[in-house]
Amino acid sequence: MNSPVLNEIGTVFIPVSNIERARDWYCDLLGVPADDEVQFGHIYVLPMKGSGIVLDSKIYSPDNITKTPLFHFNTLHIEEAHAYMLNKNVDGLTEIQHGHYFNFQDPDGNCLMVCKC
Repeated sequence: MNSPVLNEIGTVFIPVSNIERARDWYCDLLGVPADDEVQFGHIYVLPMKGSGIVLDSKIYSPDNITKTPLFHFNTLHIEEAHAYMLNKNVDGLTEIQHGHYFNFQDPDGNCLMVCKC
């Protein structure tokens, strides 16, 4: 049976407490310009390749902070990516696990992951 629901991810929403601060932090982290508009006063769509990320301050509450990664950012060079995060002084940075991935936190405490793919 064919499903009208496609087997692809369109975007991931991340709850953030301050949309401007989150926009600047994520854009700096990803090395992309932070020059797009904050929409409706609470949404920022990060310029991404593939699936998208939407930062949303309207859905923020301490209960909505993600404690485990819901997705991962790709990298071809896990050691270089880890060193980059060390230089950025990101919170919650773990060691590289199994030579393959590590976790860290955004300024609101959302758990994120970088994975060698």
